[in-house]
Amino acid sequence: MLNNIFLVVQVFFFLIGAYQVILSFFGWYRKRERITHKPTKSFALLVAAHNEQAVVGALIENLLKMDYPRELFDIFVICDNCTDGTADIVRQYPGVHACERSNPNQRGKGFAIEWMLKVLWKHPRQYDSIVMFDADNLVATNFLQYMNEDLCNGHRVIQGYLDTKNPNDSWVSAANGINYWFCNRLWQMPRYNLGLSNFLGGTGMCFETKLLKEMGWGATSLVEDLEFTIRCIQRNIYPKFNYDARVFDEKPITFKASSRQRLRWMQGHFDITRRYMLPLLWQGIKERSLVKTDAALYVFNAYNFLLGFFITATLWFDLMLPGKPYFDSIYSIAPAWLAIPISLYIYLQVPLAMMLEKVNWRVYIKLIMFPVFFFTWWPITFWAFFTQNNKTWSHTQHTRVIRLEEVQGKQM
Repeated sequence: MLNNIFLVVQVFFFLIGAYQVILSFFGWYRKRERITHKPTKSFALLVAAHNEQAVVGALIENLLKMDYPRELFDIFVICDNCTDGTADIVRQYPGVHACERSNPNQRGKGFAIEWMLKVLWKHPRQYDSIVMFDADNLVATNFLQYMNEDLCNGHRVIQGYLDTKNPNDSWVSAANGINYWFCNRLWQMPRYNLGLSNFLGGTGMCFETKLLKEMGWGATSLVEDLEFTIRCIQRNIYPKFNYDARVFDEKPITFKASSRQRLRWMQGHFDITRRYMLPLLWQGIKERSLVKTDAALYVFNAYNFLLGFFITATLWFDLMLPGKPYFDSIYSIAPAWLAIPISLYIYLQVPLAMMLEKVNWRVYIKLIMFPVFFFTWWPITFWAFFTQNNKTWSHTQHTRVIRLEEVQGKQM
């Protein structure tokens, strides 16, 4: 009886995994974005910064060189609870606004954005759209051209391509970069190609100002990007992924810093799953909306990963016990023509994504350590489940100054 129940559970999670595998096939191809509209939209560029004096200057200099009419965008740096010289550095750049916020009881980017938008609505100048970056980012100079194009085409929320600027710093930063390349190509791209909703990634995000005023920000969880994405989808507003609008994010170099960052993500993800998953799934079923059902399954991934770990651990532990295994594995009873190809494809997805993304061959060497990085998600996810009520935001320190020319030169 217990074996049959366990087998049913395996079938359930196998179907969820098979759905994602099938979905990934639609990320094998892409259409290049085209720019047909002249620059007309105005932008407020918001930079979230907490003690970022080491890197914020490089981003500001980058943004001031954007290939877009200077009179159509302004830069606002949110100096959030800073105790260093971030604001002083920002003020060194003429025309760049240093917006200082001090509220130790409400820490985190979600609260900082909420505060900044209220300040912005009272600003003498109003903008067509708001773009959000992190202080450690670098941005392709044609980024605003692509945002202008999407806004002119009627899109109200756009997510740029999140690339990495330091994949060669350590095996940890390489693993983080590989993870992002995989998600961009085999999670975001398939949904874009199939007309499903894409998901915001925390930076490189563009929002129509009218929409933000209508909805309010309201996303103050540890994963404010996912929370706002779900709120949009519930209102039939589907974020769009722009593959050619590049943002280069700095990945953590040390395993400790990466673990803290991933723990925060998973704590926030469990929180969002608990609050939004079932209402969104019910809404999708009731409206017969594949977009909302897909989004609900995406939100469920935190539990999918956690319970998948327990299933795998149970099967391995059962195998190590003396005598015949008590539990049947779905892969052992499935026909070989089905089980073997699916298993191989699951393992080959990551190098396939890197190949499709034309990643520099040197990074392939770092694949040796990627399984270690991947398997450490399990204890992190396990601990996040039991600490998901923790709302304490943890800051990832950035000290490595890289400029856009260096990143683009290495890619070339």
